[in-house]
Amino acid sequence: MAKKMRTKAMKRRRRRRIFFIFEVLILLILVGGIFVYAQINKKLDLMQDSDVNMSEVEVNEGVEDVKGYQTIALVGLDNTTQTLDYGNSDTMIIASINNDTKKVKLVSVYRDTYLNVGTDPYGEENTYTKANAAYAYGGAQQLMSMMNKNLDLSLDGYVTVDFNAVAETIDLLGGLDIEMTHDEVVHMNSYCVETSERTGKSYEEIEPADGVHHLNGVQAVSYARIRYTAGNDFRRAARQRLVIYKMVEKAKNSSWTTLNKIIDTVCPMVSTSLSKTDILKMAMNMITYDIEDQSGFPSKHLEGETIKEAIGTDAVLPVTLEQNVIDLHKFLYPEETNYVPSATVQEYSSYIIEDSGYGEEDIPDHSEDGALPLDSF
Repeated sequence: MAKKMRTKAMKRRRRRRIFFIFEVLILLILVGGIFVYAQINKKLDLMQDSDVNMSEVEVNEGVEDVKGYQTIALVGLDNTTQTLDYGNSDTMIIASINNDTKKVKLVSVYRDTYLNVGTDPYGEENTYTKANAAYAYGGAQQLMSMMNKNLDLSLDGYVTVDFNAVAETIDLLGGLDIEMTHDEVVHMNSYCVETSERTGKSYEEIEPADGVHHLNGVQAVSYARIRYTAGNDFRRAARQRLVIYKMVEKAKNSSWTTLNKIIDTVCPMVSTSLSKTDILKMAMNMITYDIEDQSGFPSKHLEGETIKEAIGTDAVLPVTLEQNVIDLHKFLYPEETNYVPSATVQEYSSYIIEDSGYGEEDIPDHSEDGALPLDSF
């Protein structure tokens, strides 16, 4: 009997020791996590301060956040200055994040899209011109207001970068493998000269040939800038989305050491309205995010000399704006089955029809979207 009692006591002590070891391990993990959190939290202070007050970003009456989603504007500036406050936003991508499924959809707003960009530098309100002018006129705040009002969105924030940030990140990730055509390699080599001068980073020319090529930062950024092959600017927008996809996939499989270097190097080259809490939450969930689909806006459009003559500028004309916004919401938020365009979108759409002379009867069966093969992503 005494022996059985001793045996039970020994088992209880072993269980207590095991539980104690687990408790210590959990404590160490928590302490380590707090340390990492503190380190990243400190590094995020290196980002350029955003002067955007989200409460002052315009949103159409009746438009609210879509439940379960976070919608962010990703902006790339084509400039040579050190500030991210102003410049032509040659890359404008809407990132729709489903918080439940962790699925992400990317939509490029074509830089030449004819939209109401707000007030111009001369004080003229309701200026209709190319979409990329909004950031140049009033920075990120005016760009987000332009997107919200023309597309019936309620953006949660923005992230702005320039050539340097993208090139640095790609180099620290060890480069990207991208399938390219002979012509794309030729044009990429040409763009590399200017990209190298702007970033101060080196590159080597690639022998033109169809196939998969390993690109460094300068080369990958130059690839994303190509607009002179089949598909023109629409294909360029698709290339930009492909580069983002490749970067995300590479980052998800990178070591903490690599990611730490990226944070140290790139944070000073980033401007964002997102809080540190939001960024940290997204960073912790990054490994579970999956870019599910990608597209461009407007999906139905007209372009060319006839449009230039009609509106006085060489732009991409949404035909119609209202129909394109309906299609956009179906793509971004499939659960939003009761969406109806706001009075503002209907007003803008009517103006563009009257201004250009192109309306519902001119909606094309197909518009060039520069789509890349699905297996590229």
